[in-house]
Amino acid sequence: MPALETPLRKILEKQVIAARDTAEAAAEAALARLLVDNSGGGALGHLSDDERKLRKALLAKQRQLGSREALVRECAYEQWHAMLFARFLEAAGLLMHPDGVSVTMDDLAELAQEEGDPDAYATAARYAAQMLPGIFRPSDPLLRVRFAPEHRQRLEALIEGIPKPAFTADDALGWVYQFWQTARKQQVNASGRKIGGADISPVTQLFTEHYMVQFMLHNTIGAWWTARHPETPLPTEKSYLRLNEDGTPAAGTFPGWPATVRELKVLDPCCGSGHFLVAAFALLRRLRMLEEGLSEREAADAVLRDNLYGLELDPRCTQLAAFNLTLEAWKAGGYRKLPPLNIACSGLSIGAGVEDWLPFAENGDERNILKALHAEFQNAPDLGSLLNPRTTVDSFGMYGQDMLDTLPGKIERVLSREQAQDPAAAIHGENVQGVARAARLLGDTYHLVITNVPYLARGKQGDILKNFIERRHPEAKADLATAFVERARDFTKPGGTYSLVTPQNWLFLGSYKRLREGLLKEQQWDWVARLGTGAFETISGEVVNVSLVTLTNQTPANTHQMLGLDASEGRSVDAKDAALREGKVVMLGQEGQRGNPDSAIILEKVSELPLLSKYAKGLAGVLSGDSSRFEAYFWEFTEIGSTWEFQQSTVREQIPYGGRQGVLRWEKGKGQLHALAEALKERLHDAHERGNAAWGKKGVAVSQMRDLPATIYTGEFFDCNAAVILPHKEEYSGVAPCNFE
Repeated sequence: MPALETPLRKILEKQVIAARDTAEAAAEAALARLLVDNSGGGALGHLSDDERKLRKALLAKQRQLGSREALVRECAYEQWHAMLFARFLEAAGLLMHPDGVSVTMDDLAELAQEEGDPDAYATAARYAAQMLPGIFRPSDPLLRVRFAPEHRQRLEALIEGIPKPAFTADDALGWVYQFWQTARKQQVNASGRKIGGADISPVTQLFTEHYMVQFMLHNTIGAWWTARHPETPLPTEKSYLRLNEDGTPAAGTFPGWPATVRELKVLDPCCGSGHFLVAAFALLRRLRMLEEGLSEREAADAVLRDNLYGLELDPRCTQLAAFNLTLEAWKAGGYRKLPPLNIACSGLSIGAGVEDWLPFAENGDERNILKALHAEFQNAPDLGSLLNPRTTVDSFGMYGQDMLDTLPGKIERVLSREQAQDPAAAIHGENVQGVARAARLLGDTYHLVITNVPYLARGKQGDILKNFIERRHPEAKADLATAFVERARDFTKPGGTYSLVTPQNWLFLGSYKRLREGLLKEQQWDWVARLGTGAFETISGEVVNVSLVTLTNQTPANTHQMLGLDASEGRSVDAKDAALREGKVVMLGQEGQRGNPDSAIILEKVSELPLLSKYAKGLAGVLSGDSSRFEAYFWEFTEIGSTWEFQQSTVREQIPYGGRQGVLRWEKGKGQLHALAEALKERLHDAHERGNAAWGKKGVAVSQMRDLPATIYTGEFFDCNAAVILPHKEEYSGVAPCNFE
């Protein structure tokens, strides 16, 4: 199926954003009725016996999640997505009656009356839940909450307002979650608070564009397949595989991987809605059909069982990824019972004491394992897939790893008994089972780790996340993204590979020098594709400057050549797509990258001319921390006086004199800006004085955007969007490093 077209995506966005508001209002009202405070005794006469049992389970769920607000959000999500998933199934002809016959929404209108449901969508959601017990657990109390009729009708109208082609697009489910998080993301960003726990997912989620996913898969799995089966072309309609003139893969041959597709283990540790997993499933299914002669159905089941693994911080994303993958598997061979999916939530909130877990252990050894996991996962909502329980498990020896492999199944047996006897206790059982599943995947290693890492600068991180990264990933601590580069390495088997969408800045900024030095020395770099800005079609993509990076977990040979591809010149997604498929590639010696200044990754042949650093240095500009308060335009004043100073900023194109419209409230360095910097010393440090070595001198001001347009600098203050090239000696200032004509 094609990717979601822009007009359809806009309609889907509008409907999903409205659905979240409606569903949360509905959940708030329904839960207020069920969870009315009865601390004074009584006050529950309006509830039936079944509703009182439901209330008990909901209160246990609330304790696990940590707050009523979180319970409302989860209830809204579960109810809306049960309806939405049913519509996706129906559009694919896969919504099944319990008797095994597919049904349409027209059929369900009649069935709802016969089966005592309030409407067709209630029946559809019930059927979907029965088809997807691993996604919608029958015991989940949130699915048993009943929304008021007016709220259900509004949600149904929103689904009906989504055109049917949106339900059949390859990437529609991925956009669904990003749109669901839109308002939450805006709210968190506007608050200015440090990011942790439930805020991490909405702030860091960015749906990976389809062309990026295909390029990465084709130049990892595709290259590996082509090297072993040169006579069998990659089975895909649109190939992104880059080949040398002799037909061999330019990305390398990945000799450390297994000999057969059946043995290959692929992990997405930040799987989101499952975009990488679904695309990898489609490719691996075709490869197993070719290699083993399997039918489409047999190959699909085999890939789910043997090849694909996913982890995700957000339990809602985990659910969405599981449904996405399940739907694709049913499209390949029809509806049937599938092998258990190897997808788990690495960010489950425990919300219970260890004593609530121990009843789900059948012997002393299992109790010891559960105690260790309870301690390891205390901060899981903040840390997610950064957690590595391998050390904890290793303390139990080989027995510990075997225990993790069998523990989820054992807990399931205990859980089935508890669900009948105590629904509240069952909430804890489902939680411990989920942690055990996540621990098994977190502690394992894989041949290919492929993901779009989350981006979050150190200054925005909450204390739990920031301190953990500083302790576990000191050389990568400047950003959550680079911490995940190192974590991806830990996930990778010796000779295995990790292929990542990352911010571009860590490939050249001085603050990541030690990280690059270590990786260039210890890891084989297979390829780097620079995408630059505008690589994402969404609004947020305008300010995300990214590269695609692939490394293999082995020491590189001195003669190793890495592939480089620069697609940053393209201003649109289509242009970058074309550049990845058809643009010029260069082969660069990895050892030569280590010789670059600060070991920066440079995708061009380096000139033999002296480095600019021999004649000048680069300086960052003033960071005020509150531009609306301290920055203005000079024409807003009749005179500047002693309060304000002229401030240089950026230019849109290379011109002799430009970017000179701003002024800065400096107050001779002793006013309000200085006071703010003192109050926020940890965040700003001396950023309000950055670039002072250039003040009063001549140089070149370079705008830190796109193709780095420059202008002459004549000694003013300059802001953080510009950088000044300052000559070491005055006589060098006459040699213009830029041509302004």
